Amino acid sequence: MFATSGKATNPTKICNFVAEDEIWKSHVNAENEAAKRWPRSWGFLSTPYHKLVEDVSKKTESKIEYPKHLQIQPATPIEKYIHVKPSPAVPKTTQGFIGWRSTVSGLELERYGRTTIGKSSFFKEMKWPLESVD
Repeated sequence: MFATSGKATNPTKICNFVAEDEIWKSHVNAENEAAKRWPRSWGFLSTPYHKLVEDVSKKTESKIEYPKHLQIQPATPIEKYIHVKPSPAVPKTTQGFIGWRSTVSGLELERYGRTTIGKSSFFKEMKWPLESVD
């Protein structure tokens, strides 16, 4: 972009029209080739939705009759196995809202009793010395 005299010249004035024309032709050819290849790869995207729905509705699939033990059972209503008892009176303070239902027996969250953390050691139960493990 510099002239031989050492002065900077305006890059817009230096132009190779033949090279620019070849570059343009190359871009146009690449665009035409991509346009020819597009329907093979992505043509399904141009199909209108209602035609796709018609094609699916025309297909009739034969239903397979499954044996009774393999059929999907109807859903059991949730009221059959979950029973919600009435709540106690609403607390007057916001602090009273914390755990207000679980304080009443029968409404607590623990269905199978309180959980306890074992206070015994496996080594003590097996009567092993604690030094046997690093």
